[in-house]
Amino acid sequence: MSDRTTGGRHAAAPDVAVPLGAHHDGSALYVPPGTPALGDIVPVRLRVPSDGPAPDVWLRVVEDGEPRVYPARADGGDEHERWYTADVPVTNPVTSYRFLLAGEGQPGGQAWLNGEGTIARDVPDASDFRLSTTPPGPDWARDAVVYQVFPDRFARSSGRHDGPPAGELPDWALPAAWDEEPIGGGPGTGTQLYGGDLGGIEHRLDHLQRLGVDTLYLTPVFPGRSNHRYDARTFDHVDPVLGGDEAFASLSRALHGRGMRLVGDLTTNHTGDAHDWFRRAVEDPSAEERSFYYWQDAAPGYVGWLGHASLPKLDHHAPALASRMFDGPSSVVGRYLAEPFAMDGWRVDVANMTGRQGADDMTHEVAERMRAAMAAINPDAALIAEHFHDAGADLRAAGGWHGTMNYSAFTRPVWTWLADPAAALRYVELPVGIPRRPGPAAVAAMREFGAAVPWSVTTHQWNLLGSHDTARFRTIVGSRDLVEVGVGLLMTYPGTPVLFAGDEGGLTGRNGENSRVPMPWAQIDAGGGPAWDAGLFATYRSLIALRRSSRALREGGLRWALVRDDAIAYLRETAGERVLVLASRAPWRGALLPGHLLAAGEQPENLYGGAALAVEPGGLRLPGDGPGVQVWRLA
Repeated sequence: MSDRTTGGRHAAAPDVAVPLGAHHDGSALYVPPGTPALGDIVPVRLRVPSDGPAPDVWLRVVEDGEPRVYPARADGGDEHERWYTADVPVTNPVTSYRFLLAGEGQPGGQAWLNGEGTIARDVPDASDFRLSTTPPGPDWARDAVVYQVFPDRFARSSGRHDGPPAGELPDWALPAAWDEEPIGGGPGTGTQLYGGDLGGIEHRLDHLQRLGVDTLYLTPVFPGRSNHRYDARTFDHVDPVLGGDEAFASLSRALHGRGMRLVGDLTTNHTGDAHDWFRRAVEDPSAEERSFYYWQDAAPGYVGWLGHASLPKLDHHAPALASRMFDGPSSVVGRYLAEPFAMDGWRVDVANMTGRQGADDMTHEVAERMRAAMAAINPDAALIAEHFHDAGADLRAAGGWHGTMNYSAFTRPVWTWLADPAAALRYVELPVGIPRRPGPAAVAAMREFGAAVPWSVTTHQWNLLGSHDTARFRTIVGSRDLVEVGVGLLMTYPGTPVLFAGDEGGLTGRNGENSRVPMPWAQIDAGGGPAWDAGLFATYRSLIALRRSSRALREGGLRWALVRDDAIAYLRETAGERVLVLASRAPWRGALLPGHLLAAGEQPENLYGGAALAVEPGGLRLPGDGPGVQVWRLA
């Protein structure tokens, strides 16, 4: 039997209500809103079940590297739950704490409560709760629904249905017809050019608004020698193939005129080998730009990112590089936040490797400098990092990234729970297939990776089911019903939902390159077709609208209610609202939850899915149907 429980109790038989255990998170029910300052005393609250003896509750805080223990005080409750409050001294920029529950009712007489749940053994500090003196990202970013567009594959400008004229094609480009399948690997992978551009995106903004998204995230728009443009030739202007600076400014004006926002994509880790900085560095060893890059004796004479000679690695020791990249309105970062582009934020490519090379580790300095530079120009700008694995250490650093693309704590666990093994798809960075795992394993990963960061970061994480770097979610799970389950999780989980353009219509693709499928506008305009599932579009639209209709789904805490192999359920709660989410990947046995979760005198209100949540003498009966997602408002 495991010593780690879900919600503090082991699973019970379906005819007995599954009790909820001790709980704390960083939401306003448990931690006062606002950003603490050094020296503050922050009261934090804990809820525990009232069944059984009252525990002795202690707060363990790490202060200047040393654990200190303080008693918690009883602070109200009823016949169902007891509340406790304890005071956290904010001694450090990031202060970690956890609770100790002791007494007859605890497994083994005592247990710790941290971000992973109640654990009846000694645990490391990695999953402790955290208070940060760094302000969180902007509120709009927490509440947003983000739509990622790979510009070459979204839409062509009016009058350019055949792509760029031959005379305007870059010398590296391999022209492709709009209905041609993207090459998934080998020659031509990065050079197929379909002719999507910024004017085409602007022309199709009605599609985004009809879907319900409010933030457009574009992969790079700088000139490069590839269709993805992560190999920038310059940061001074927008690629003329996409329409140039004026088209980008026009798109920004159109978005802001609709009350929408724009986030760009920047490579702070490397440039392309054709970049004007790098060409000057190669041609003139005395040039200032020489200090911008890492050099080596072995061929090709410089360090390429992950060995790619086309992507020379930037050396952030260079003061002039930092100045050009980050400082002031004329810097790369500043220029595109200012008019006429007026972007609302940056996503940073391979942020996990930026400033890291051998013995050098300047990632946190780079993140802090970029965030400060952005705040000086637009205090409401968002800064999101790309990070495929454990981002905990980078996201705990004071003053850095607001959040990351949340592959570890959301994407990969959801994949492993819903994946179709027959699809035989691989992880992005591993030579093995995506496994199918039971609910407890998937949720354990979500909790463990999620616990590694402060709640103020959790609420700004970019949760996604896939991106331009992964297989399409529809291909991973193989079933439209399971796509709906995944989207239900995406729109009800803490953090910012992000979807890759085309997922809302069920586009497919087996890897990052093959997934960059052009939008089938003829089918979309016709109301559907073989490549476009109009019913799935309606599902996305409904679930996005659901998220927007509920403050608890945008701001509330996360309390796990039930975890089974084929079904998981959690509560999203604010002071005025309690929402229950049930996701199932297959038919399952069903279960009862405690009846006191339903507000007195109320009946469960189904917000999505249509199933009844029966109120019985023993509690609230979760239906055992599946696959599917159900959402009820309980208070």
